Amino acid sequence: MELGSTTRSVVRRNHAIIAPDGYINSNVPGWTGCTVNVIINEQMGARLCQTLVTLTDAGQLTGRTEASQIFFYVVQGQVQATIGDDSRILTVGKFVYVPIGQEYVFKNPTANTQVLTFHKVYEPLVGHAVPGVYWGEKDDSKAPIYMGDEALRIQELLPNELGFDMAVNIFTYQPGGNLPMVETHIMEHGLLYLQGQAIYMLDQQWYPVKKGDSIWMAPYCQQWAASIGKEPSVYIYYKNVNRFPTVV
Repeated sequence: MELGSTTRSVVRRNHAIIAPDGYINSNVPGWTGCTVNVIINEQMGARLCQTLVTLTDAGQLTGRTEASQIFFYVVQGQVQATIGDDSRILTVGKFVYVPIGQEYVFKNPTANTQVLTFHKVYEPLVGHAVPGVYWGEKDDSKAPIYMGDEALRIQELLPNELGFDMAVNIFTYQPGGNLPMVETHIMEHGLLYLQGQAIYMLDQQWYPVKKGDSIWMAPYCQQWAASIGKEPSVYIYYKNVNRFPTVV
């Protein structure tokens, strides 16, 4: 018997590991027939929100983006997404980016469809238009080698254009692959492991992670990761980009 007081989840000043064993469901207005797990948000010190939504076959997500843009990614199952006049079926690995000021509806899901969301307050940039709705999908053929290492590949899911102030990427580590350095940078991360296992170093602390785990990394949280196990480790992650580094 497992003790109810044990968990791999950890919440620190500048990082967190959130494992599914500690999820508590939330209610979000307009999101019905589903369970919503808020993984990351500003109450823990973050400047993004990350949720994981599990829908019944009667589930529906309706709303309008206001200050925050939202990125929706299908982790499992399928759902019909309608943004404005455009309606598409999203299956595993497909996504839609919804900019500010847009109505959205997700309906007709298969039972137990899971949708990952990243939310960020949009920061306008003078001389650059607010991005439009953007549809896409995970495609390993569009994931170039990272820093010359065949064991590492990254697919950028959103265009690398100055109108966007957030990026979402999929990082694939082949077995034994690891980051080539300990990263220390201004960008904040929220991520979800889609496949495999890894060991992560965050702020000089070591954590085992696996499919289904989420991680929050604050700016300047030192980070390093290595794939472990016999299959690739794959995660999807958010970062803030393309804006001046200070408000002064």
